[in-house]
Amino acid sequence: MQSCPVILVTVFVITTSLCGFQSSPGQSIILTTDRTEVGTYERLDFKIDVQGQYANPFDPCEVQVDLMVDGPAGRSWVLPAFYGQDYQCQNRPRDGKSAAWYYPKGLGSWKARFTPIESGPYLVRASMRDRRGQALSTPAQFQCLASGRRGFVRVSGKDPRFLEFSDGSPFFAIGQNLAFIGEGQYVTMPKAEQILDRLAANGANFVRVWTCCQDWALAIEARTSAWTRSWMQGSPAVPMPGHEDDPNSPRCVRLRGDNGASITMSPSHPVSLQPQVRYVIAGRFKCDGCKGLRLQVGSLGWDLTFDPPPASDWQAFRQEFVTGVQEYWLGLVTFRLKGTGTVWLNGLSLKEASGSAELLWEADVDRPVRGIYNPLDCAMLDQLVEAAGQKGVYLMLCLIARDLYMGDLAKVDSPEYRRALADAKKLMRYVVARWGCSTSVAAWEYFNEMDPGRPTDPFYEELGRYVRQIDIYGHLRTTSTWAPSARDCRHPDLDIAQVHHYMRPDDADFKDEVACLIEQTRFLRQHAPNKPALIGEFGLATPNWGLSDYMKQDTQAVHFHNCLWASAFAGGSGTAMFWWWEQLDQQDAYGHYKSLSSYLQGASFAGLRPATALSLHPGIQVLGHQGDTSAYLWLFNQEATWWNIVVEKRPPSEIRNATLEVRGLRDGCYRVQWWDTRSGLVTASVEATADHGALSIQVPAFICDVACKIMGQAPAQQELP
Repeated sequence: MQSCPVILVTVFVITTSLCGFQSSPGQSIILTTDRTEVGTYERLDFKIDVQGQYANPFDPCEVQVDLMVDGPAGRSWVLPAFYGQDYQCQNRPRDGKSAAWYYPKGLGSWKARFTPIESGPYLVRASMRDRRGQALSTPAQFQCLASGRRGFVRVSGKDPRFLEFSDGSPFFAIGQNLAFIGEGQYVTMPKAEQILDRLAANGANFVRVWTCCQDWALAIEARTSAWTRSWMQGSPAVPMPGHEDDPNSPRCVRLRGDNGASITMSPSHPVSLQPQVRYVIAGRFKCDGCKGLRLQVGSLGWDLTFDPPPASDWQAFRQEFVTGVQEYWLGLVTFRLKGTGTVWLNGLSLKEASGSAELLWEADVDRPVRGIYNPLDCAMLDQLVEAAGQKGVYLMLCLIARDLYMGDLAKVDSPEYRRALADAKKLMRYVVARWGCSTSVAAWEYFNEMDPGRPTDPFYEELGRYVRQIDIYGHLRTTSTWAPSARDCRHPDLDIAQVHHYMRPDDADFKDEVACLIEQTRFLRQHAPNKPALIGEFGLATPNWGLSDYMKQDTQAVHFHNCLWASAFAGGSGTAMFWWWEQLDQQDAYGHYKSLSSYLQGASFAGLRPATALSLHPGIQVLGHQGDTSAYLWLFNQEATWWNIVVEKRPPSEIRNATLEVRGLRDGCYRVQWWDTRSGLVTASVEATADHGALSIQVPAFICDVACKIMGQAPAQQELP
């Protein structure tokens, strides 16, 4: 293993201040990295040793660490660093299933990640500011070489309605949702990596992921608790005894009842252990009336009895145990009353006896809801982003837990609104620092389905201005609402317009998926004519937005196939993103991506206009894009809707002897390729001539749908005499 060169520190006094910081001498930081060469659009990691302990190292008003980069041609950048806990991860059996075993490596530390976008020499320093003072490290240097990587996803420079990579090559989003990832979900982290493999193998390149699930799946910022869940009524967390009327009092866990009454911890993340390691479980308890407690950890148990007098004081406890040879998971942790009365618990901790990171971080009921970022969830997102990068899949990360912020966004300029904005900035600073360097992150999505009636315009404006300052890679930004929001589609600080739509039985277009997608795309293009636009959630649903039984009946995924092709040709910047990922996986529907991906290989819709193509057959609907010398078209048999095939059991009639006329093409010779939309293969290739701006071609016989590419051919050069 290559050793890390240590960069010695030099201290500088910096005159500017942040959040009231005052300068003072004596601060020091050390910057290290393990590489001196890196390719363009490849990540370079830095470790930053910072002196001092902080109550909340995630709060830049308490401590702010940045990376200062000087690049080629005199360019320079400042990007935020972050505090994080590293984990080792393995798949291990748990309760008869394979589960992701995460165990902390060392203690939390400061890190920075940088991805150079141009070749040449770089010089990097770390800066740190806290209330004791400010410091700047000595520089590290590295060389960046050209790599041939495509870079970040951005708005197309040729046509703002579409997307491309930094190198100008087109990007059309083909994919779905994979929103809930966690041990209690259908998609665990090992399963997520398998699905990414399947998607990539079939040409899909885009996945929308929630990192805002609170305590049922992946959540960067949420009060994940070992004592309750967000959907439960009531909580054992109460103010400290004697401070019941103080809303600002620190909190603790209360257990009361008769002899034998108990409370059991149930962390949302299973707690991992190392075999044959000595651990310490500790904390404080306070009794009123009862004699004490019985603490049980798995099969082990200890009596915790108050030492009189006085019985009303808080008393610390500390118990050690050693795990077995194959013991990788913490068993149930239960507290049981001895006698009738009340017990309060506080400061619960589980660590290795020799010292380690905290394993029971979910037991802390006094953790702030906002401004603290869950260490294990962040490590899981690291793993997911890395896996997506390896497989060529690009992520839209939904970041902010809506229900933690929505109540505070009711009134602009209120203290609650300002606090929500300040907390959102801190969250985005952390997100940009930790995952902004990854080219596999295509876009930041602020909220999933925010209330469209909330006055969010100032929120997006100020947050957008802040993100532009700190995100040197310029990731695209979007949001979503629970009903279509024309205002958000038009907002200048939201780069991607987005709607969510489900086909439900009460909707007029429930039986016609193609008409439905045309209407959703029409709304997006009406209100966002000059920005990328996506249908971020889509699918068949019940009247209450549940999984439709019809989708289960559609074992051939007819509606899924039709929706992929219709959304690709209706004018959006990607396919409609299906929500029912579990059902798609169980039906192994991934092959439907492959045919569309094969067709779109090397194609670009940038600069094209909606096709003016007509079929002389009344049963054919035509969607597509065209320019002066090219056209991309999808022809759909209107008898082939999912309703007709799946519900009515009426197979569509074969269409024969149809003619297609494309208007607006430049006169000349064209090559016409006909594509099978199931296999993704070219079935016929013919030549045709456009005359007086119109190209007339014979459509091959088909049953459900067929696609074609029409490409102009350069005239042959005449031989010189």
